[in-house]
Amino acid sequence: MTDTAFDEGWRARASDGARAARTFWAAGCVLACLAVAAGAFGAHALRARLAPDLLAVFETAARYQMYHALALLAASYAAARRGGTAAGWLFIGGTVLFSGSLYLLAVTGVRWLGAVTPLGGVAFLAGWLALARAGWRGGTGGAA
Repeated sequence: MTDTAFDEGWRARASDGARAARTFWAAGCVLACLAVAAGAFGAHALRARLAPDLLAVFETAARYQMYHALALLAASYAAARRGGTAAGWLFIGGTVLFSGSLYLLAVTGVRWLGAVTPLGGVAFLAGWLALARAGWRGGTGGAA
């Protein structure tokens, strides 16, 4: 591989990492904002409308959404500095599957939606492991 080809490959990976970092930062901020709104909605608008067990489900969804919105900020840092993007995508997918299924379960009462929730939990776990790997590896390059 020539020096020019190496430089072009490194720049392309660095550009992808910077784009992913911006995406994860924005997604983390938006998801955190929505988690605050969901928490307030659950505490004020849904308290009188949902059974206590379903309200607890809704609150769990908002709490885990916030945890992983903040994790997206760490994934943004990892994507910018370390080049790994897997953690961020896993946190986004996990939030959609885990929190999304719990929100729908709480509001609709459709219990089979609870079967989707563990898939989001697995994505969260994989995201944390990918984030740890990105930090451990250091440097740039490759999906973490």
